[in-house]
Amino acid sequence: MLWPFNHFRKPRPPLRGTIESIYGMIVTQAREPLFYRDLAVPDTVNGRFDLLLLHLWLILRRLKSVEGGVALSQGLFDHFCNDMDDNLREMGVSDLKVPKRMQAFGEAFYGRTAAYDMALTDGREALARAISKNILNGENIEKARRLAEYAEVAMATLDRIDEAALASGAVRFPLPQKAGAQE
Repeated sequence: MLWPFNHFRKPRPPLRGTIESIYGMIVTQAREPLFYRDLAVPDTVNGRFDLLLLHLWLILRRLKSVEGGVALSQGLFDHFCNDMDDNLREMGVSDLKVPKRMQAFGEAFYGRTAAYDMALTDGREALARAISKNILNGENIEKARRLAEYAEVAMATLDRIDEAALASGAVRFPLPQKAGAQE
């Protein structure tokens, strides 16, 4: 007789398609050339990573207010970690060094999200300073202000998305030029 479940099989993560859809949208947005061309984000591995973290933070922030958002947030974070692990291995990082690099990624994630959360309570200028420090290497405060404005527009856009659309992965970020990226 076959049992309805297998104790030895790893359970499928909940909302896998939704997680993949949202994460894909985050990665796509973090690759938007306007950030690098017009907003001075360094077009480097670190610059792309930091911009990815900003967008991940924006989504995770919105998911806090959604029913079932905790599971979706955890799945999204796990997917991010798996992606970072895969990227390290593709770049040739040795098996012995991957855990240390993953720990550094975790520290970067938690440090940046804490800085962005704290900055939100103090307004756009504080957010711009946090973005300048974490994404623009402490330089170009004017571009950081524009990135902070973009983040605020993105938060407002995400806040307007209803929970059902968000839970299904039907999410889109605004384009950076919607937040004054054109000079």
